[in-house]
Amino acid sequence: MSDPRSDRTGHRRPYGPTSPAPSPRTRRPAPPRPRSGHHDTAAGGDAAKGPSRGRGSDTQPAPGGRAAARAARSGAGATAGHRQRRRTPRSRIQRILKATALAVSVLVLVTAGAGYLLYRHLNGNLTSVSLTDASGKNAGGTEKADAFGRTPINLLVIGSDGRTSAEDCKLGGGCARTGVQTGENADVEMVVHISADRSNATVLSIPRDTLTDIPACTNPTTRTSTPGYRGMINSALAYGQACQVAAVHRLTGIPIDHFIQVDFSGVVQMSDAVGGVQVCVNADVYDTYSHLKLSRGDHTLKGVAALQFLRSRHGFGDGSDLGRTYAQHLYLSALIRKFKSSGTLTNPKSVYDLADAATKALTVDTGLGSIRKLVGLADDLDKVPSKRITFTTMQTAPAPTDRNRVVPGPGATTLFETIANDQSLSGGSQGRTATAPATAPETAPPVPAAQITVRVDNGTGITGRAAAVATALVGNGFNPATSAGNAPSPAATTTLTYGPGQKAEAQTAARALRLPATHLRPGTAQGLILLIGTDWSSGTTFPGGTGSPAPADTRAALSNTHAQTADESGTCAEVSRYRTVQINGVPMTPTQAYAAARSRKDSDG
Repeated sequence: MSDPRSDRTGHRRPYGPTSPAPSPRTRRPAPPRPRSGHHDTAAGGDAAKGPSRGRGSDTQPAPGGRAAARAARSGAGATAGHRQRRRTPRSRIQRILKATALAVSVLVLVTAGAGYLLYRHLNGNLTSVSLTDASGKNAGGTEKADAFGRTPINLLVIGSDGRTSAEDCKLGGGCARTGVQTGENADVEMVVHISADRSNATVLSIPRDTLTDIPACTNPTTRTSTPGYRGMINSALAYGQACQVAAVHRLTGIPIDHFIQVDFSGVVQMSDAVGGVQVCVNADVYDTYSHLKLSRGDHTLKGVAALQFLRSRHGFGDGSDLGRTYAQHLYLSALIRKFKSSGTLTNPKSVYDLADAATKALTVDTGLGSIRKLVGLADDLDKVPSKRITFTTMQTAPAPTDRNRVVPGPGATTLFETIANDQSLSGGSQGRTATAPATAPETAPPVPAAQITVRVDNGTGITGRAAAVATALVGNGFNPATSAGNAPSPAATTTLTYGPGQKAEAQTAARALRLPATHLRPGTAQGLILLIGTDWSSGTTFPGGTGSPAPADTRAALSNTHAQTADESGTCAEVSRYRTVQINGVPMTPTQAYAAARSRKDSDG
């Protein structure tokens, strides 16, 4: 009987005392003889260095134990075992790669699905309203492209004072007798202008107490209509957002492409979503109307406190709407600085919270009625450095018919034209821009385009020329009574004739038409008559005029506008020193009211 520890080659195969001996009937195949030149390194080294394991070679038994048995067994099946072990790691890696690819695929699908659902959710939050009428005409006019085909963005931000929900009634008050209401006015109106090259931006606040001509409008929801009237500009919102846009366009001559409207509860939600905004007041203040109550110094406001600050008109300045606009600019400047510096927009949860709150809170025009378009707008604004975002308030003068109301004051037309012409107001303290030519001041104060009516006569013989120019004038804010007709005879030269005392009106019209001053003619009859000659056969601006408006006189445009830029961080809101509030029927200043109401909790307390 042969030794069970001997294999077919005659070598004894050691096994340890604790290792089971192979069965006597087990016949292990002999390892194949290596081919000439083959080096087997399965034993862990180069074959030339180790002892030969071919037929007739002698190997010394390894010490006993399981390790020895495994080492010895590896000798007999070195070649076959080696081949098997070389396949095993590769197959394991392949399985891992397949599993990883499957996991990544599932993750991509899940992420894409979640992103799509999120996109649908946010889009579904938005409410959008058209700014065009049945004929497709835009209520806010049409913006012109620059020489590179780029167009500015002019956006009207509307803060509604409507109590159209139980939440807004709670926040705004005034519903005790009426309950939830249906009408609304524009508590806040800001024109946000972003330049065509996205290098600068201007925010223009229009006081809600401004008297102006409201155009004929019909509310698309309630079907309430008006033939037009003279009234406060904030009242146009009762006839729909398009009417409010049209009223601002008529007043300023600035084309308005888009609007965004937010109500009381929307302000609260959005201020919470950004984690609050830091503001400063230069004295103790208690506005008994908006209920804002703050001690002197810095405060981080969110929720209801932020709404109280933004609504306060009796707490700041002279207690009018002008003081409120100044405080609003401070708040918005701080908000912009926070977005640009704190990483709010890089935190996914913060971005989602803000996006969810904003889309629920906002009503926008159909041109902004998707997440993609709103993100594009935010990206355009984010390109503008804070130091080149200028906040201004329309210059005002007391209305002749009502001392409690205002009208555009000296300098307002220059401010409107500077924005409409896409000229930067950054660096206004430097005076006239460096490229501005030395020109003599106008002999007459400028007249707003909305107050100017032009009769356009076609002397070219080309059908539709007068109508095209007249439509462009109305689109640029001129009085809708502007008309078109045919000249009694052909004309070779374009002229603009003005009546006695109407030179300033003619100058405003000429600037809008790019018509050189040499084409202006004084007349004897009242009114402005634009005669289009054969030297102007196409287009709505005179081809022989300057390709761009005169450089902006930023000093004139910004005079008495309380201008500031968004990078100014050390400014505090000026608390009113007048007796603008009262407690128990006793008039007092907001600071006196703060002292008298010690038991009332502060807004940020």
